[in-house]
Amino acid sequence: MNSFFRKKSIDQLQQEGTGKSAFQRVLGLWQLTAIGLGGIIGVGIFVLTGVAAAEHAGPAVILSFIIAGLASAAAALCYAEFAGLIPVAGSAYTYSYAVLGEGAAWLIGWDLLMEYTLVIAVVAIGWSGYMQEILAQIGIHLPLWAQGAPGTGAGHKLDVISMLISLGIAGLLTTGIKWGARFNNLMVIIKLSIVLVVIAVGSFYVEPANWNPFMPFGFHGVMGGAALVFFAVFGYDTLTTAAEEAKNPQRDLPRAVVISLTIALLLYIGMSLVITGMTSYETLNNAAPIAKAFADIGLKWIILVISIAAIAGILSVLFSFMLACSRIWFSMSRDGLLPTWFAKVHSTYKTPYRPTIIIGVISALVAGFTPIHEVAELVNIGTLSAFILICSSIIVLRKKRPDLERRFRTPFVPVVPLIGIGFSIYLIISLPPITWIRFVIWMLIGLVLYAFYGRRKSKLA
Repeated sequence: MNSFFRKKSIDQLQQEGTGKSAFQRVLGLWQLTAIGLGGIIGVGIFVLTGVAAAEHAGPAVILSFIIAGLASAAAALCYAEFAGLIPVAGSAYTYSYAVLGEGAAWLIGWDLLMEYTLVIAVVAIGWSGYMQEILAQIGIHLPLWAQGAPGTGAGHKLDVISMLISLGIAGLLTTGIKWGARFNNLMVIIKLSIVLVVIAVGSFYVEPANWNPFMPFGFHGVMGGAALVFFAVFGYDTLTTAAEEAKNPQRDLPRAVVISLTIALLLYIGMSLVITGMTSYETLNNAAPIAKAFADIGLKWIILVISIAAIAGILSVLFSFMLACSRIWFSMSRDGLLPTWFAKVHSTYKTPYRPTIIIGVISALVAGFTPIHEVAELVNIGTLSAFILICSSIIVLRKKRPDLERRFRTPFVPVVPLIGIGFSIYLIISLPPITWIRFVIWMLIGLVLYAFYGRRKSKLA
């Protein structure tokens, strides 16, 4: 049992993080920020804003985003302190190893491997849907068997496009982080530019009367909306996994976490104000509320613009989460908790190519053969568990190691971490029972693996 609580030295981790890396240190502040924005802003900005307004908060959805943003910021500030303190690949896994011990680190690492792989699969399925719609507009139709997973439509056997894009992103990440980061930067620039255009154009059609009543479902509805949109404002944690590829990790990682969340939150708030001002919130309960609102006022060209933003946005989400997943796998293998075979860096490209390729293949198979709703049910519980551990670790570390030099300090400890913990627990409790059952099964498998392999093979053993 002692092995469960053995820890890595923070001083040793700091030396590893700022010393020579097996990876190429090519990522600056804005490349890291783009990875964070890639993880946070996806197609949800064109869907969740309208749905949350229609079903939960009305025009007060702006308050839902502010509350969700503050809750997410509480966890983000804790991540930022750790990123400056322990600039090593692995994010929540590595931070837990240093503060809570090997057992907690293993569980959160094992949890995030599942979490991120499923996010990749879900997002790939969504990207496939958009691409098939665009191809249909120009008269190109895939064979029925290639249009979706079994159970998603008559004659569907395989979602070919989702599989191809998962494998393609894996190939991009394998051949080098520098070119991959440039691709991600381009995708992020495209989607942010289009979001700004949509907000700017929509602002000319705002009717203040549509904001009355402002809170039709009461404050309870605002909180329900906050719970829904909370999942639209995390993803910044993906950038902290690239610590060993950052030029100046202790300075740039904390800044990138805060900047990416701030930009994303401002865009979500802007979209909320515009869409609820353009049309009655009651009309927004559909699969494409933003596109429909613009089409209803005769601006049908905006639908094409939104489709382009969705394609770029989803690609950057795929990039960010596959990057994060492969770096966590690499870190766990380097520590001996998984076979060290996975920790080999490519001699030419300087990337953890083995876990990257395997993640690409697994996510491709899941996306190709599984309906999206079955995959999506597991996606949220792991991230919320990581938030709870990270926020708790900040409180513990402030008590045990107040002497550490912190390049970034989470303000108002323990209040801010407790806000992050409280909101995450509230959301976990609200998840459906089937999510809990599958999560517990995955954790039990992880504990068996740790007991029979990781505990003995660990570098700290």
